[in-house]
Amino acid sequence: MLKRLWYDGRARAVLMQALIACGFLGAVGWLAWNAHANLTQRGIAMGFGYLGEAARFPMAESLLAYQPTDSYGRAFVAGLVNTLYISALVIVASTVLGFGLALARRSRHPLVTGIATVYLEAVRNTPLVVQLLFWYSLVTLNLPSVRHALQPLPGVFLSVRGLFFPSLSLQGDARVLGWALAVAVLLLWGAWRLARRPSPAARSAPWRTLGVIAAVAVLAAAAGWGGVTLHTDTPVLRGLNFIGGTAFTPEFTALLVGLTIYSAAFSGEIIRGGIDAVPAGQWEAAHSLGLKPVAALRWIVVPQALRVIIPPMTSQYLSIIKNTTLALAVGYPDLSFVITTTINQTGQAIEGVAVLMAVYLSISLSVSLFMNLYNRRLLRTQRA
Repeated sequence: MLKRLWYDGRARAVLMQALIACGFLGAVGWLAWNAHANLTQRGIAMGFGYLGEAARFPMAESLLAYQPTDSYGRAFVAGLVNTLYISALVIVASTVLGFGLALARRSRHPLVTGIATVYLEAVRNTPLVVQLLFWYSLVTLNLPSVRHALQPLPGVFLSVRGLFFPSLSLQGDARVLGWALAVAVLLLWGAWRLARRPSPAARSAPWRTLGVIAAVAVLAAAAGWGGVTLHTDTPVLRGLNFIGGTAFTPEFTALLVGLTIYSAAFSGEIIRGGIDAVPAGQWEAAHSLGLKPVAALRWIVVPQALRVIIPPMTSQYLSIIKNTTLALAVGYPDLSFVITTTINQTGQAIEGVAVLMAVYLSISLSVSLFMNLYNRRLLRTQRA
């Protein structure tokens, strides 16, 4: 009986998988038992009850209102908001800069191509943490004081205190403008849907133009009704610091610049590969129709290159989000910084790491889902 089962390929495969599964479960059980025994020996209780206790540590900057008397749970949320904020900025900035690098690498001008090549090779072959420390030391040690701040653009100041630039603010009844914005979005969506109907008459009608005009009219009427006005707040030097406008701390500035420059190098190569994947005949066909190079790139090449660009760019965006954990190197209070501080204070290492893993897994899966849905819609549109 046993001999017959052993020489049965399917039975042998099931047996081996069962043994592997038992070994894995046994290892997990032994690790859990060992961790529980060690924590009990040290008087550390497992659980997430500590999330409601006062955090008792400050955060240098936070988009979400936070005080040291707030709970660990609110500190986690504040760190998560900081992580999402820096990730979104880096993704947008690195994509734009990467597109410029891709065009520079494809340029026929040897100087432009050479500069882009040197930039890509230098950035891609240097550890990211080293680049972050370089930018942090440059901001905190080599920039001038506040009174002698650099002014690269009118209203923009760069000093050891960080980056200061003008900001826009709305004054008036913002609720009216919020409802008007929702109506404007619905109008634009409806006009876009009507313009994509298969009927030739519907395609020939200027639905998109009418939708934009209607949306602008609704927003203008709501702004006039609610007394909403747009104001510019420019930073002004007062004493030892600037007041007004928007301020980026040295830690945030170093992290933003370092991650953007590093990520743009990889994004640029992905975009360049996608453009090079478009057959040369598409360029020739566009030129034969009288399209200039910019128009050919905009209307002919890029839409086809997106099929090749989107999948690897999804992985690149996920890498950007995970690279934000290196904010510890420059002292920016992202989620990993908050959880590390929490672990040092409470000793709840297992719970803290579990929260960190669950949050980053959720973010990664959400970004992957969105990019895959966009890629499928793009493929359906091009096939139609």
